[in-house]
Amino acid sequence: MARPSKYETHVQPKLMLIEAWARDGLTDADICKNLDVGKDAFIDYKKRYPELTEVLKRGKEVIDVMVENALLKAALGYDYTEEELSKFTGEAVDLRKVAHPNTTALIFWLKNRKPREWRDRQEIDHSGNIGVTIVDDIK
Repeated sequence: MARPSKYETHVQPKLMLIEAWARDGLTDADICKNLDVGKDAFIDYKKRYPELTEVLKRGKEVIDVMVENALLKAALGYDYTEEELSKFTGEAVDLRKVAHPNTTALIFWLKNRKPREWRDRQEIDHSGNIGVTIVDDIK
């Protein structure tokens, strides 16, 4: 006799929570641990229950967009305000600061968005006949 599925008791009642976990960046392995469900069973549930796949997709799309936005912001640089205490008056003062463009973020963005133009490896086609002449002039 087959073991009863934990989907109805451990997964289905927590679909909203699963979406939130995915949005917070938890991996499927983390979600399995939180639900007390095995990884193989979770993979099976994703195949059998489209609503589970949908909540995971929705949650992960949100965090992916947030990360893309943060990467683009870091790549381009931005202005921000930071509150510090004045050395003279002891009062809080807003300071305008600049986060300069992050070269690593720029490179990462370009390599992934325009790989043909920005990848490191250049493919060079070596073709043609290379003629080799052996000269034996040792006497």
